[in-house]
Amino acid sequence: MKLTIFNERTQTTTAVQFKGNTVTELLNHLSINPETVIVLRKEEVITAEETLQEGEELYLLSVISGG
Repeated sequence: MKLTIFNERTQTTTAVQFKGNTVTELLNHLSINPETVIVLRKEEVITAEETLQEGEELYLLSVISGG
């Protein structure tokens, strides 16, 4: 499937060809640690188990922590 990914950290938009189905599989495909990003679809947070659909636009937001 083809997805469009906007990465907030790098300020880039990329079209990705992807053979998996879930957010976890996508992040593994992109070599991104799931604990370092929040994934949004249509301005809503989606979980690692969510199934993705052809042509979706996703936003990867960096998780920031501190103390």
